[in-house]
Amino acid sequence: MISPPDAHARRVIAVADESGTRSVAGVVAGLARVRDVIALRGALGAGKTAFARGFIAAHGVVSEVPSPTFTLVQLYEAQDAVIYHFDLYRLERPEDTFELGIEEAFTEGISLIEWPDRLGPYLPRERLDITLAAGASETERSIELEGTGTWADRLNEASFDG
Repeated sequence: MISPPDAHARRVIAVADESGTRSVAGVVAGLARVRDVIALRGALGAGKTAFARGFIAAHGVVSEVPSPTFTLVQLYEAQDAVIYHFDLYRLERPEDTFELGIEEAFTEGISLIEWPDRLGPYLPRERLDITLAAGASETERSIELEGTGTWADRLNEASFDG
């Protein structure tokens, strides 16, 4: 089934710790395709980079996955796609992303974007939004997944049960 561009799905998953975050990231990684944009939202320390590490590892990348806070983008060559990991926290203007290769990322790879609101009007409409928030304890997290377009079907069909 092909969803219309305005299709929408939402899931909320509670995880006990970082390994739970990595597990959810692994499921999302299995659903991701070239040209997908995954927007990672949450406060500092919410687990955005931990999610990205789990996602990248699930694609078979065994190298270290540092936070791209200072480089703004890191590329990972997976077997099935190039994964672009953007951290736009320090971005001054949305237009600055063109120098980072965001257009190439959107058409040729899978894009993981921390602080996606910094893209302003350049953030694609069809995407998966993932919001990480603190849970009841120091290690618990709530992970909200909201998909539009083809992500709506993928989210509805996905199983996040361990």
